[in-house]
Amino acid sequence: MKKFINTIKNIWSIEELRKKIIFTIILLFIYRVGSYIVLPGIDPNKLSNLSESANKGVLGLLDAFVGGAFSKASIFALGIMPYISASIFMQLMTILVPQMAKIQKEGESGRKKINQWTRYLTVIVTAFQAAAYIGYLKSPGNAEALIPAYGNFFWVSTVIILTVGTLFVMWLGEKITDKGLGNGTSLIIMIGILARFPQSFGQEWSARIAQRGAGGLLLMLVEVIFLVGIIMGLIMLVQGTRKVPVSYAKQIVGNKQLGGARNFLPLKVNAAGVMPIIFAQAILFLPTIFSGFTSEGWAKYFTDHTNVVYMIVYSVCVIAFTFLYTALIFNPKQMADELKRNNGFIPGVKPGQPTADYIGTIMDRITLPGAVLLALVGILPGIFQLIFNMSQGFSTFFGGTSLLIMVGVILDTLQQIETQLLMRQYDGLMNTGRIQGRQAVPSGM
Repeated sequence: MKKFINTIKNIWSIEELRKKIIFTIILLFIYRVGSYIVLPGIDPNKLSNLSESANKGVLGLLDAFVGGAFSKASIFALGIMPYISASIFMQLMTILVPQMAKIQKEGESGRKKINQWTRYLTVIVTAFQAAAYIGYLKSPGNAEALIPAYGNFFWVSTVIILTVGTLFVMWLGEKITDKGLGNGTSLIIMIGILARFPQSFGQEWSARIAQRGAGGLLLMLVEVIFLVGIIMGLIMLVQGTRKVPVSYAKQIVGNKQLGGARNFLPLKVNAAGVMPIIFAQAILFLPTIFSGFTSEGWAKYFTDHTNVVYMIVYSVCVIAFTFLYTALIFNPKQMADELKRNNGFIPGVKPGQPTADYIGTIMDRITLPGAVLLALVGILPGIFQLIFNMSQGFSTFFGGTSLLIMVGVILDTLQQIETQLLMRQYDGLMNTGRIQGRQAVPSGM
């Protein structure tokens, strides 16, 4: 406890770090306040039906990402998700379209150009999703919350306000990334997810006590134990690496001997991070948008995460996107060239193309179990909801995008704080070892 207090004092004593933390907290507070501001033309006292329908299926996951703003008909109801969808689309275009790939390789100017196009696409995606959200608000059961006197202006004002709200949240994320602590977009998503945890935990606690009495307390304890175990497993998945031995040739410079050291090349088991799950969520969310945020017809298979069809399609998408995104961000040829340039080699493997093939083979072998585990993490909420008959709000914390984002963002933020401490010759956050961050989200995110 004493070491923890000393660490907090060390963190607060660094002026630059203190300003970053305060700046990040202020912007996150502004985001949370905005999520409670209801759209014009809606009676907030009649949103109970909207809250009940928004807590089901994929809509419940979307509501979790935006911190409950979706079910509150807030000005931030769509949150940062349209920006993420636009970023995903632009990244896929850089793979499929050679001209886009050429622009991306132009360095800083190319990155700025792609980011600008991503912002334009965000406006289009937000306007489209806003129109679908209006249809959802006017659906039976939700239309009672609309104020009839405002009906003539509701469609235009809602599309404009939701679009501006998403752009404002995007701006908050960029400012946090530039002047705050951590990745702004990831922190905004994480704070929205964490904001729902106390309410979800309280509802689950009340339901267990009311239904089963003393037996409910035992079941609740079992659920908490499983939750802690899953979090520990996710930390292992995020930080898990395969160490490839690397040696460096000896060099004699004057009277000094340089090189000859033996090191390791760390290859992450989950190099793609949270992106495959976000890709899969974005793909499975499309049927919901086209159906007007309803669960009728064929869209019902993609709005219930306890459905077997949903689990199968979701798992296949996660595994496929894991290999796709890993191939995008991991270049064994470039890694082999860097080793050769620095007089490094893998024992028993020739430099050059054989080294690239060797590294690529190892990466393929460790990516497969990583992809399967990532798919399992994605469908765990539905599995736990079926086994324990728990509420969907609480089940989302047993895996999926929510828990993976929280674990990854917390580890990444702690790594940045530890780096700031070590740079100023303070002790790190842990007695042994170093905190390893996760794979960053795409550029612009």
